[in-house]
Amino acid sequence: MKKQILTAALLSLLSAGLTAAELTVAATPVPHGDILRLVAPDLKAQGYDLKVVEFSDFVSPNIALDAKEVTANYYQHKPFLDDAVKSRGLKIASVAPIHILPMAAYSKRVKSLNDLPKGARISIPNDPANGGRALLLLQSAGVIKLKDGAGATATPLDIADNPKRLRFTEVEAAQVPRTLDDVDVAIVNSNYALGVGLNPIKDSIYLENKDSPYAVVVACRLGDEQNPAVQALVKALTSPKVKEYMINTYKGGVVPVF
Repeated sequence: MKKQILTAALLSLLSAGLTAAELTVAATPVPHGDILRLVAPDLKAQGYDLKVVEFSDFVSPNIALDAKEVTANYYQHKPFLDDAVKSRGLKIASVAPIHILPMAAYSKRVKSLNDLPKGARISIPNDPANGGRALLLLQSAGVIKLKDGAGATATPLDIADNPKRLRFTEVEAAQVPRTLDDVDVAIVNSNYALGVGLNPIKDSIYLENKDSPYAVVVACRLGDEQNPAVQALVKALTSPKVKEYMINTYKGGVVPVF
């Protein structure tokens, strides 16, 4: 009897030792949630049970990470992260770049930005990093000119030349695609475009340059950059399997940088 009890206790300890650690990652649904679910088996093989916590906005994933509610997040580009850290005093850091989501202009009313009428309405994200990115895209297309020195966090107040007298509507990034019926052009982040069935390559009227510095990163709490769980996540997301999936699934809407 005692032998049976000891054997059961030993088996229990062995089973506990084989239990995978939980790795929680905050993300927006498309494409980040989909890509994370793709690598769940790979993380399992490294000893981690992946739990994806999805958010529909750009603010909450960083708040959750800073509050230690998740281990890491995967959804934002580096300029957005830098601005969030600075403006909100968050203690989180970039670990590794994974891919670029090209920002693009979409319209149901014109076929080219050159066709915009005077006084046309343009919707852009209302956060500094993505709003500035949208304005830089419009500047690259030649429809506006920003003041000297205005860069990644430019706002409509930084427009120096606006010959078509374009009017700007600033809304939360996730809601920009839903303004397409009400504006002449919407400048949309690719993850939100993909989420409503828009492909940047096929459906946009103007696409961000491929040399964009806006690479989406894995982020963690400051000091956790070498955490084995975080490094396992980076390893899984930068595998040939993920690269092939991004290229074949999103057809240019998600561009791997590894």
